[in-house]
Formats: sequence, C-alpha cells, structure tokens
Amino acid sequence: MVSEVLTYRTGDRLFTDVTRDVATFVRGRGDGLLNLFVPHATAGLAVFELRAGSEEDLAATLERLLPRDDIYVHRHGSRGHGRDHVLPAFLPPVMTFPVVAGSVPLGTWQSIVLVDPNGDNSVRQFRMTFVE
Repeated sequence: MVSEVLTYRTGDRLFTDVTRDVATFVRGRGDGLLNLFVPHATAGLAVFELRAGSEEDLAATLERLLPRDDIYVHRHGSRGHGRDHVLPAFLPPVMTFPVVAGSVPLGTWQSIVLVDPNGDNSVRQFRMTFVE
C-alpha cells in the first residue's frame, strides 16, 4: 500500500479538479485499486464533466436540493452552513477506482472533482491510497 496526502486551498471555489494529481500519483504503479478520501465533514468527491457548464448545473442543483438557508438544525458558522454538513450524504467523501497499467480508466469527459461548499474553512486534505 502506498499513500499520499495533498493539501488544497479551496477558498471560495466550490469545485477543485484533482484529476491531474490522481493521474500523477498512479502513473507507473501497474494494476490495483485507488482509494480517494477527503477527511472533512463538509466536502465530497464527484466524477463529472468539467468546463462544459456542468459546474454551474451541479451548483444550481445543490442549491435547489440543499439551499443555503437557516433551515438546518446544525447552525454554527456562516449562514446556511448546516447544508455543508449534509452535502457528503449526496457526494460522499470517499471513492475507489480501478487502476490499469498505471492509469485510472476514466471516460473521455470524466474528471475527478473535490466539492467543497464550506467557505468557513478553505484548507482541505485529500488522501490517495494505492493497493496492488
């Protein structure tokens, strides 16, 4: 097993593309499994197409499903922060991928994306673990 932790500053970005970092991590490792994990209560991972309007679509969908209102029991932090704690139930903080010949076989338009709506804490860790 090989593991590496990266730190991202997400700031006010909802989406951070981690695909290139993942590809670099598995390059030359052969066949196995890759586990990705974001150890935060308000962040998740998703696989979707970037730079084609999908970011705006997902952001709007999250706003419809989980509005940033003061309707949540969990109320510390900024207005609507309770929704940030519900997000991982829809976009989990963990994913597993096959690795084939040192590469994650993503589809043509697929990217691996860290989704972080929490503007109260903009530093996120991202653990990648490879198992042969």
